[in-house]
Amino acid sequence: MQIRRSSFLDRYWSEFVLLGLLAVLYVPLLIHWYNGWIKKSISIEHEYFSHGLIGLPFAAYIAWYNRKRWVRLSDEVGSARFVSLGFMMLAGVLYLSGLPDPVNLSFPILLTGICLWLKGLPGLKLQSFALLLVFLATPNEIPYLLAPYTLPLQSFIAGTAGFILNQLGMDVTVQNIYIFVNQRLVEVAPYCAGLKMLFTSFYVSLMLLYWTNNLRSRNFCITFISLALLTSVIANIIRNTILTFFHGTGQDAAFKWLHDGWGGDVYSAAMLGLLVLLISPLENLFNRPES
Repeated sequence: MQIRRSSFLDRYWSEFVLLGLLAVLYVPLLIHWYNGWIKKSISIEHEYFSHGLIGLPFAAYIAWYNRKRWVRLSDEVGSARFVSLGFMMLAGVLYLSGLPDPVNLSFPILLTGICLWLKGLPGLKLQSFALLLVFLATPNEIPYLLAPYTLPLQSFIAGTAGFILNQLGMDVTVQNIYIFVNQRLVEVAPYCAGLKMLFTSFYVSLMLLYWTNNLRSRNFCITFISLALLTSVIANIIRNTILTFFHGTGQDAAFKWLHDGWGGDVYSAAMLGLLVLLISPLENLFNRPES
């Protein structure tokens, strides 16, 4: 037994050293992400990537699931090793910059470089979906850059919420992104336009498509992701309508519960649960034999 253990360690010592180095560099960063996502103490832009709470473990599961295929890949990587050096050098520069976003982005870039270094393009292809999940869960400033372009969506949400409340007999006036209810003002701000839920819906849709082995069907992917994004928009309109109702009727505790408290998390989880329920009938529709 001792001989076998020594043989195993001798064979994979470099992998253990690599894993140890990655742990030293990035475990504190991952703890910071998770702590910020769970306690909502991270910046608003970085909170948009809280889908990483489930996405990063799922990416790790995929990498572990592919371990036998990974071992069988050839170690001859050829010119891909030079490309991998470029990725790893870039990751090193970003990490040493000490700036939050570059340090964050260095994580998926370094993982990409390691895959190319160890197994070349076949290894990168094998782990491509796991790397994609890591990249899409890496906090960056994209939400901040998109915020100025959400005005049409904000106006649409405000107008729709106002229309619904008018049908319920409430005195509502809508001016662009502002909703006046009983002389109380509600603003559909850029960060209330549903971008976070759109990001999360897209991310969870990718996970479900992979889990159900539907990722290779382009038509199925386009249909399911489109329905998921539509569901997200509708759910956000309903949420903003309820928030406006709470604020306009003076129910400030209920407003805070749904807007800032755990009620918003429950609402989002319920919406994502609809995606899980949606994919099965959609599979039946696409797999139905033609008569």
